[in-house]
Amino acid sequence: MADVTFRVAGREDWPAIWPIWHRVVAAGDTYTWDPGTPEEEAHALWMPPPPAVTLVAERDGLVVGTALLKPVQPGLGDHVANAGFMVDPDRAGGGIGRALAEHTLDEARRRGYRAMQFSAVVASNVRAVGLWESLGFAIVGTVPEAFRHPTDGLVGLHIMHRTL
Repeated sequence: MADVTFRVAGREDWPAIWPIWHRVVAAGDTYTWDPGTPEEEAHALWMPPPPAVTLVAERDGLVVGTALLKPVQPGLGDHVANAGFMVDPDRAGGGIGRALAEHTLDEARRRGYRAMQFSAVVASNVRAVGLWESLGFAIVGTVPEAFRHPTDGLVGLHIMHRTL
């Protein structure tokens, strides 16, 4: 997607990231965080210190998506990455999420990660599950009824993994 560019986010990007983060999390259907998470707490969650890195996707100079890349575990598990992705809900379905995911996988490789693991992919989020599977991720386990979906009730959380 030539019209989307990617870069590492700085503190000055938070005002553009926050509305996306807030809308995605407040919907309550894709992330386990409290839908009412206050901005200060959200900032700490999405923009933690290194080795984590927050990325932004831009189109026409506007932040349209964001990703958080970090080790899934500290110490002896820090060679496996974890990532979270959010796209401006008004721009969903336009390929931004796939482009951001591909860029983040490349960034993980550049940073020396050997694999990527998602620990909590909501099973009813079929778009995300389909995207990850199309990018080579496999469901390696599912925690039954681990997520309280606002309309689907109790649904599973998939653990997904792929080598890099």
